[in-house]
Amino acid sequence: MVGSSHEALHRIFQKDPALLTRALQRVLHVPFPEPHEIAALNVDLTEIEPVERRVDTLLRAETDEGTYLLVVESQGKVDDRKRGSWPYYLSYLYEKYRCEPVLIVITQSSATARWASQPIRLGFRDWHSLTVRPLVLGPDNVPVITSERQAERDVPLAVLSAMTHGRGPQAPAILESLASALRTIDPDSAAVFVQFVDSCLADPQAKQMWRDLMTAIQYFWRHPLAEQVREEGREQGLEQGRAEAKAEMILHILEWRGIPVPEAVRERVSACTDLDQLELWAQRAVHANDAAQLFPEE
Repeated sequence: MVGSSHEALHRIFQKDPALLTRALQRVLHVPFPEPHEIAALNVDLTEIEPVERRVDTLLRAETDEGTYLLVVESQGKVDDRKRGSWPYYLSYLYEKYRCEPVLIVITQSSATARWASQPIRLGFRDWHSLTVRPLVLGPDNVPVITSERQAERDVPLAVLSAMTHGRGPQAPAILESLASALRTIDPDSAAVFVQFVDSCLADPQAKQMWRDLMTAIQYFWRHPLAEQVREEGREQGLEQGRAEAKAEMILHILEWRGIPVPEAVRERVSACTDLDQLELWAQRAVHANDAAQLFPEE
């Protein structure tokens, strides 16, 4: 189970390795050759000496132009120790596998992205013995995907968009479009992507909105991440408590989507104790343009 944004940011490329080459080509405009095959490799770079070194994700890409090692590092903040470890990783991997290593750094922070994109030059001022130039994916270049059609065309890229931009005024539109797109892929993959996004949402309101959206379309409850929420429900132990929680979720979805909620609608939803009816309203709330659309029969 992924428990942090650090893990999710690089493990999405283990889930869908082809997303990494698409990001290089479309986001960073790097002419990386199209791979015939991508395989995950052991991330452990520990030597015989008792010094443990691990990259976050390591993939091998077979292309017409040769074999490349894609080294993915998830970076939460500026860390000047990487000035030594990143060149070491690349040199070690080249020596071990005898193919070209490519360093890709992914971050949710614009400041960290600017820092990570600076070349690492080792040597003296007029002669660099070694230069490392990371490729960086972050908030300033990962596309903001707020259209359902865009999200459906490339669900993993839409997931990366939500993981990178899941805060601020655009978060509701990003999360809504992704929620709809998840319906178009197999449930097992959707459940994994749900967890990745949940782990990366630092904004409490965005995280709650995401969980409400996932509850409304049932994906959230298929994943172990839901155990914590289910335990909270068991502690309440009452049908009334579950109905109240569902009603509150419906109102939250409407409010976070910027849809005004008249007092009459609020009272009707809050007073309902029929869980099936509340479930139906929750599904309508995800797509409604007006609170009255919860009750189309009227």
